[in-house]
Amino acid sequence: MKKLVIAYSGGLDTSYCALSLSKQGFEVHAVSVNTGGFTSNEIKEIESNAYKMGVTTYKNIDAISTYYNKVIKYLIYGNVLKNNTYPLSVSAERIIQAIEIIKYAKEIKASYIAHGSTGAGNDQVRFDMIFQTLAPEIEIITPIRDQSLTRQKEIDYLISNGINMSWNKAKYSVNKGLWGTSVGGAETLTSDLPLPESAFPSQLKNNGQEDVILTFTKGELTAVNDINQSPEKNIELLNNLASEFAIGRDIHVGDTIVGIKGRVGFEAAAALIIIKAHHLLEKHTLTKWQMQHKDYISNFYGMHLHEGQYLDPALRDMEALLQSSQKMVSGEVYITLKPYHFTLNGIKSEHDLMNAKFGSYGEENNGWTADEAKGFIKINANANKIYQLTNTEL
Repeated sequence: MKKLVIAYSGGLDTSYCALSLSKQGFEVHAVSVNTGGFTSNEIKEIESNAYKMGVTTYKNIDAISTYYNKVIKYLIYGNVLKNNTYPLSVSAERIIQAIEIIKYAKEIKASYIAHGSTGAGNDQVRFDMIFQTLAPEIEIITPIRDQSLTRQKEIDYLISNGINMSWNKAKYSVNKGLWGTSVGGAETLTSDLPLPESAFPSQLKNNGQEDVILTFTKGELTAVNDINQSPEKNIELLNNLASEFAIGRDIHVGDTIVGIKGRVGFEAAAALIIIKAHHLLEKHTLTKWQMQHKDYISNFYGMHLHEGQYLDPALRDMEALLQSSQKMVSGEVYITLKPYHFTLNGIKSEHDLMNAKFGSYGEENNGWTADEAKGFIKINANANKIYQLTNTEL
């Protein structure tokens, strides 16, 4: 039989692919990569459903720590928000999923690899680019894309083969991960309609407010409320705290890799809080030029990652700069969680460059005299003064 590995999420598209490929004579090995958001019961249910689709084996790969160490920590170092909005929740995890899946395909010596992406989205590019780069000898099969299947055609096929799992009940497409949850539906296919409250996975449970202390060590979140854990555990803990306030909801609009505009809802409480808190700490501990150069490097890094260019060595170079920039980014950030939003209250760090010994902004100068300030300003104005005097029309 022809050995094939399929990236299997348990959703409609991958269920169709698994069943149809099994019936075509492939020896189908289903693989799910856990990049956060799965409970043990959900993993068991995905495995059970996979075998209903006729797969030969099912494997779940725990890649949460890999996801954090290979991708998320650099998104935090760079304060990466695509179009100043989206923390790359799905696009980032697809990279790690693709790498883990192709590694497994090579381990079991599969000749084929499949995924359930359509021909109109970004995921097809991310999966195919990783697969082709790391294993060009393995043939890629994409039934949904190649057959231009509609959701209804997939449902009809599954039902006709005795697989009826109430597919029509899923009004919204929800993708959970450690760095956030994407939400797609009829509203996100328009330019004007908001997602309803009910579409978001976390509903408001806490109408009060709660103070939280985030501790960063060299740019990594090492504690929440003085409880020390691994950064990925702290992300989960913070998300559980903040989701009760329904924090982190928004709709991202951006340019897709295939050239069309795309709109997707998301809920990423921990990601948005961590990025904003980390950025505040950086503003206190980094120099002006570190901040400036990090901004455009981070923008490039996020764009390349989003477009599936993770394996380009340029990203390792950018990661080296981002890592180096975090040497002094240690301290505590004080925040308050409130319904639907949060506030950044301040920071405490031994590396805080807002040092009163050198002066208080707008109040007093301790590091220079009035005459020195006048001389500095005069020299600083020279270039513009010369230009204006030279080019002023008479």
